[in-house]
Amino acid sequence: MGLERFVRNLLFLLLFGVLGAMAWAQVQPWLARHEPVTPVVAPRGELAADEKATIALFEQSSPAVVYITTIARVVDVWTRNVFEVPQGTGSGFVWDNSGHIVTNWHVLRDAQKAQVRLADQRRFNAELVGASPEHDLAVLRIKVPLNPPPRLALGTSHDLKVGQKVFAIGNPFGLDHTLTSGIISALDRAIPSDDGVPIEHLIQTDAAINPGNSGGPLLDSAGRVIGVNTAIYSPSGAYAGIGFAVPIDTVSRVVPQLIAHGRYRRPALGITASDELSARVSARLGVTGVLVLEVQPGSAAARAGLRGTRETADGGIVAGDVITAVNGQPVSRLGELLTALDRYRPGERIVLGVYREGEWLKVPVILQAPDD
Repeated sequence: MGLERFVRNLLFLLLFGVLGAMAWAQVQPWLARHEPVTPVVAPRGELAADEKATIALFEQSSPAVVYITTIARVVDVWTRNVFEVPQGTGSGFVWDNSGHIVTNWHVLRDAQKAQVRLADQRRFNAELVGASPEHDLAVLRIKVPLNPPPRLALGTSHDLKVGQKVFAIGNPFGLDHTLTSGIISALDRAIPSDDGVPIEHLIQTDAAINPGNSGGPLLDSAGRVIGVNTAIYSPSGAYAGIGFAVPIDTVSRVVPQLIAHGRYRRPALGITASDELSARVSARLGVTGVLVLEVQPGSAAARAGLRGTRETADGGIVAGDVITAVNGQPVSRLGELLTALDRYRPGERIVLGVYREGEWLKVPVILQAPDD
């Protein structure tokens, strides 16, 4: 009985082993197909040269870009308590080592208070130093006791070319330190400001500019500031491929005056003019320009001998001088004349192209400050 039992158990084990081997042979391919496979990661290799340059530009420039939050004071109609509530956001950048921050005027308009957050997340209350609504520029000042933020290198804008690469750093939709890139799409653009006076000589770019980018720098490939991002053209208010920036040549002329005087002192001639009357006289005389209605006594225009429009003894009107050009640049309306003068400073000498009673003249003028 013992030997019979042993043989029976041995046969059972052999049969079990054969069946198990057959089952494993069937299951093994299925397991092989469903077994997790460790992914093979290919080495990245070196970044492209332009990628390295863009990364270096951002790392070098972003510490000088700031996040601006504006605050409005609201009075509770029932308790008469005053609350401070966030009003809007924008961007700016460090102008100098004295804590001056350049941004857009429309970022700060109607705000009672502004706070600046640096790249290292420190926050400071800011004071408004000066503003120029006609250029959509403003200057804030913060007091940083330790480790002040770096300043950005300034470039030029008169030598820009359509097709140049540009980079915008800002805080779109509150997302701080966002980098976008593109090219200069066009130059010398004009868009209307909130008060109806056009902002002229703007840079147009396809670098993505969204709400919150306003006031941030537009950089060239060398990391120099070539403009201040100011507006987008979009029915929805979001990026649509067209953005505008105030050129740095304008910023470099306006900002020092805002810091020194709190306002921009536009160079002046000391005349009064009207686009409506200029258009009528231009149509009658066949001359395109700005009609001088009145010359202020003692003004730059008076010293240069410009003549205003006058009434004759019999009630007739004698047209005054028609200004047709500033240093060779044609002007056809008052806005163009003011923009042309805006390229110069009080005390500088310019030459006006003037049409006077059938004669074409060149009249030199020493520009005056607006309050002279």
